[in-house]
Amino acid sequence: MTDQQAIELIEKEFKEKTLGVTEQYLEIHSPIYADNILKVDRIDRDSKDEMIIAYLPVLDERFYFAVYIDTKKNEITGVGTEAYHRVYFRATSETLTLDDIKAMTHLTPTEFWNKGDLRPNGKSNHSFSSFKILPNPEPDEFEDKLKKLLNFLEQDKEGIKKLAEKAEGYIQVAMDIHNANGMIGGHNIDTDDIRRMNDLKLSINFDLYVGGKSFKE
Repeated sequence: MTDQQAIELIEKEFKEKTLGVTEQYLEIHSPIYADNILKVDRIDRDSKDEMIIAYLPVLDERFYFAVYIDTKKNEITGVGTEAYHRVYFRATSETLTLDDIKAMTHLTPTEFWNKGDLRPNGKSNHSFSSFKILPNPEPDEFEDKLKKLLNFLEQDKEGIKKLAEKAEGYIQVAMDIHNANGMIGGHNIDTDDIRRMNDLKLSINFDLYVGGKSFKE
């Protein structure tokens, strides 16, 4: 199934609402159209079976519609939402400079600043140095994002362990979750990923944000 075929299938479902859950979601939130074409941020083909997941931005929200498609049967099997996940490595220090932090690893940061640098609002200065690695910014499930981050960090195990020890390096997770029915669900960290984080001497921290409209009674 091509991306275009998947999008056409989703457009058809969003128009005809053959699944009851589709109608539930579209009653309270809207997808985004550009020039009358449904906007899709990513089609996830990582699964080893015949399933793909399409992630669609939701108007005025940070989470996504998630549409599950069986490519063998050429049909949509489910519609839901997926949180906007940010899963990244961060190291900070009030005493080390950014150059000191960068010198500990050969991995390239996604975002960084030095202690004393002006904040984006231009009204104050940063009181600490910061080094962030976010290798997978695209829509994805939390479990996949964590594994992809660990894959990236393991390219320099000794460097990451040094950052954990000397610059408070850790994994940060931030989630913007749809509060559809008051149950935001949960996420799993399997034993393999726990072992991998332990090998890198990394802790993990979660910030959860809930938003969006609830289902109609």
